[in-house]
Amino acid sequence: MNPLVSIVILNWNGRRYLEQFLPSVLSSTYSNYKIAVIDNASTDDSVSFLKKNYPDVRIISLLRNYGFAKGYNEGLKQVESDYYILLNSDVEVEKGWIEPLVALMEADRKIAACQPKVLQFHNRKMFEYAGAAGGWLDYLGYAFAKGRIFDVCENDEGQYDQAEPIFWASGAAMFVKASVYHEMHGLDEYFFAHQEEIDLCWRIQLAGHTIFSCPQSVVYHVGGGTLPKGNSKKVFLNFRNNLVMMAKNLPAGEAFWKIAYRFILDGISAIKSLFAGQGTYFIAVLMAHFAFLHWLFFVRKKKRSNKRRRLQGYFGKSVVWSHFVLGKKRFTEIVLKEN
Repeated sequence: MNPLVSIVILNWNGRRYLEQFLPSVLSSTYSNYKIAVIDNASTDDSVSFLKKNYPDVRIISLLRNYGFAKGYNEGLKQVESDYYILLNSDVEVEKGWIEPLVALMEADRKIAACQPKVLQFHNRKMFEYAGAAGGWLDYLGYAFAKGRIFDVCENDEGQYDQAEPIFWASGAAMFVKASVYHEMHGLDEYFFAHQEEIDLCWRIQLAGHTIFSCPQSVVYHVGGGTLPKGNSKKVFLNFRNNLVMMAKNLPAGEAFWKIAYRFILDGISAIKSLFAGQGTYFIAVLMAHFAFLHWLFFVRKKKRSNKRRRLQGYFGKSVVWSHFVLGKKRFTEIVLKEN
């Protein structure tokens, strides 16, 4: 029998997305899958809608909104499976999207997580912001992807159709071994939301596993596109969590100078926004720095000793310099030509 795959959708007041996209998930052709919806204490009619229209979909109801990270951790404690697919509720899938993911993972036991090709729902020939064709990380902790550099998304012309190692798999549609997910103690709940999947994949690589892209599987994500500077909560979480991730996973000496450098770069970005009249962005970055320092001195747990490993999907230069100073817009211009 094929391995059991559990498609697990985290929901919070997302009835309209469940109504629109759950039918495509239920049309999946893989022979051995189950669907569970983890509900983060929704106040809309999501749960009653599911019970009425999809009685075969398992509902795991949480007592309050735990966010993305703890929401998945709490829900997945109740899901036994060979593989999990962490799937956003605003994702449409193709019927045969699971089979290539399973085939890739079963063929190489070192692969612990992978992602499909993520295209835009409203423009299906263009890569989507959240992961595109596979996530990378530069040496200062800036995340980018094959097909997406900061807010510039490329058209999908088949240029990234080779299954390859990457640094991180998108949390919008992450395929992960259940045993490895629990071995890593899941997503870091301190993050609440944003960049928690990058941190998880970093830890997975440090534990000796690999992360892959699987472009033979395709999904379409509505998503939020680029991060709106006016949304102070998202700005705060992204800046704080990125610094926490670096402090957790880098060797101490390397983390010290890189985080100090990031404080300077973040400050420049915040000051530019202040002069542009975006005061909420400036305040959010400032508060993120204070929150990181609070985490560093009062919250951080003792760091585990990890062997230094060669990380896949790691760009040993600055994507900021390549993109904003040198004007390079495409992944191939930056990574393939500069490596």
